[in-house]
Amino acid sequence: MDKPNVGIVGTGIYVPDKYMTAKEIAEKTKGVWAESAVVEKLGIKKKTVPGKNDGTQEMGVKAAKDALKNSGLDPMDIDVIIGVGEEWKEYPLTTSALYIQDQICAKNAWGIDVANRCCTTVSAMKMAKDMLIADPDINVVMVVGGYRNGDFVDFSDKNMSMMYNLGAGGGAIILKKNYNKNLLLGSHVIADGSLSRTAGVEIGGIANPITHDNLEEAKKSLRLMDPIKMKTRLNEVSMPNWFECIDKALEKSDFKREDIDYLAILHIKRSGHEFMLKELGLNEDQTIYLEDYGHLGQVDQILSLHRALEVKKVKDGSVVCMIAAGIGYVWAANIIKWGKQ
Repeated sequence: MDKPNVGIVGTGIYVPDKYMTAKEIAEKTKGVWAESAVVEKLGIKKKTVPGKNDGTQEMGVKAAKDALKNSGLDPMDIDVIIGVGEEWKEYPLTTSALYIQDQICAKNAWGIDVANRCCTTVSAMKMAKDMLIADPDINVVMVVGGYRNGDFVDFSDKNMSMMYNLGAGGGAIILKKNYNKNLLLGSHVIADGSLSRTAGVEIGGIANPITHDNLEEAKKSLRLMDPIKMKTRLNEVSMPNWFECIDKALEKSDFKREDIDYLAILHIKRSGHEFMLKELGLNEDQTIYLEDYGHLGQVDQILSLHRALEVKKVKDGSVVCMIAAGIGYVWAANIIKWGKQ
């Protein structure tokens, strides 16, 4: 009996119409970063910022509705919603997947939230595929969420320059069993838990609760809590782990690096982006550098694929590689073969 396949039915995005420019970012660093350096080194021309009604869950709803519109799928056909939105949301301890389920009228679906920081979408796509193959009662899964962790960034913190790019937006991707096109093939994930508490929101949890005295500080307390350990370790392992994920995902898909046609890469500093392309033998036409959006966390890969389809950088026959990394620390890659099989 042939093994079932899993294909991508459609994608949806939501991007706020408000932006912060490189000049505004530079000004918020109080002269530490020049506008030119923000553009050339950090790779940010502008980044999205949330509007009044752009909550994490609401942006997920908007992206989900966009994916349903683009795919023509009936929400009643969705069996599972995997919420990949961030923990920073409208109401703590509410389940984003279930809020989205109600708002899009996917009454036959059950939902669950997963969290792997900026790696969540790629990880969740693997989970969705495994669920679809393993469970005969699951035929359609929506992976969806919103992101606005940029709210926590303190631009006066020099250690946080790697997160000055954090923006806001929502993304959704729908996967279906035996779709026979746009197949999600191999995936590979690597984690290094020694970095699990080197970065995060320092004030507001059980260990360091919000008080009257630290309230204002807490609002901007996304930090590198152990910057030396984090940066030293990442310099040693980050790129090797990424390439191992890519190579393993390719191997599981019966492809090699030279088969990659499009790289759906998260927003990273310009030099890192260019190094990645060079090592993979790719050119700028084979990716989209998100310098006009910033880093929308786990939404980046959906946004990149969505835009690539619009401008026909991805078409029938294209081999797509999605890559992601999230603080904690985790790296991931997957391979998609676009078009009919």
